[in-house]
Amino acid sequence: MPEGVGSVSTKFFTFGSADRPFVLMNGAALPEVTLAYETYGALNEARDNAVLVFHALTGSHHAAGHNPSLPEVGTRWTEEYHVGWWDDFIGPGKAVDTDKWFVICANYLGGCYGSTGPTSIDPATGVPYSSRFPRVRFGDMVDTQVELARSLGIEKLHAAIGGSTGGFMVLSLATRYPDFVDVAVPIASGLRTTSLHTLLNFEQMNAIYADPDFRGGDYHVERPPNRGLALARIISHKSFISLKDLRLRARDEVIETSDQPGALPIEHPLESYMWHQGAKFVDRFDANSYLRIVDAWQNFDLVTEAGVEDMSEVFVACKHQRYLVFSIDSDVCYYQDEQQEMVEYLETADVPNRWITVHSDKGHDSFLLEPDLYAPHLANTLSGW
Repeated sequence: MPEGVGSVSTKFFTFGSADRPFVLMNGAALPEVTLAYETYGALNEARDNAVLVFHALTGSHHAAGHNPSLPEVGTRWTEEYHVGWWDDFIGPGKAVDTDKWFVICANYLGGCYGSTGPTSIDPATGVPYSSRFPRVRFGDMVDTQVELARSLGIEKLHAAIGGSTGGFMVLSLATRYPDFVDVAVPIASGLRTTSLHTLLNFEQMNAIYADPDFRGGDYHVERPPNRGLALARIISHKSFISLKDLRLRARDEVIETSDQPGALPIEHPLESYMWHQGAKFVDRFDANSYLRIVDAWQNFDLVTEAGVEDMSEVFVACKHQRYLVFSIDSDVCYYQDEQQEMVEYLETADVPNRWITVHSDKGHDSFLLEPDLYAPHLANTLSGW
């Protein structure tokens, strides 16, 4: 495995003011927006080698290298975040080769890793936004990252890459800013919020709202709605890995008894494994941020965001772009039918594309874990196929 990018640090980009606020798609306004981000590699003289990477649902801007500290987010920067979530994919000689490409990754608007979100201080009140933070859409998140790219002197991205919900943002960027990007790589993603996603998201949001400690979103810092947030994670996590991999991961888990009053006793290794995932998650994520991002997923509407009448028109302005679409054959979060639908609409619009099916037993999380299955296709597509 080639060496990585080494030690990195978080940077911050702030824009907007009381006189020129950032206006969201729903009409709400934020007087100021800050994005936490990292970059890897060097922007060339022509400024045409930039690759924007979108993280998945609960990821962060820390995509590669080693970043052991982010004081701005306190204890949420847990040890599992010290190494970038795509460290095996980004770096010299890797799938996204930083000897060639200038890579940017930013934390979502609404997130909790340094970008403006519910945990941020509301300049109007001097206290965290909490429940008052407005609902956001993936298009809003994309718009802020376009602002970031332009602040770095980039007038056109070479590529945009994202897995899972990050794939939604790749499509939002590529279709709403068709002249701003040449190559689009949605990985294990789709065109719409499916019935399955709608139900899972609904269950997760209700789990958080039902926690007595939630307090309508204005919970105490010392007593957040951990039970509801952990349950939300358990609900979602089973769709991120295949059942085969879930059984393998749970095989050696020690069966524990929950110390939360009123909780069911844990009597099976699978229960123990999922409880552990929920317990870890509450240490590193904020409930209000989770609700905002899941709500954006719940209401993702590519047709409306692209300003067209129906899905057949979404890619009409994208004929000059190239698409690399990845499926994972064991994915039970975004099934292969979703990528097939995407490719069919790309074909109808005469947009050049490749559709690669990755054969893996890791499920949806394969795109985070198995660089060798993706690297040849990513490298070749970025270089021009």
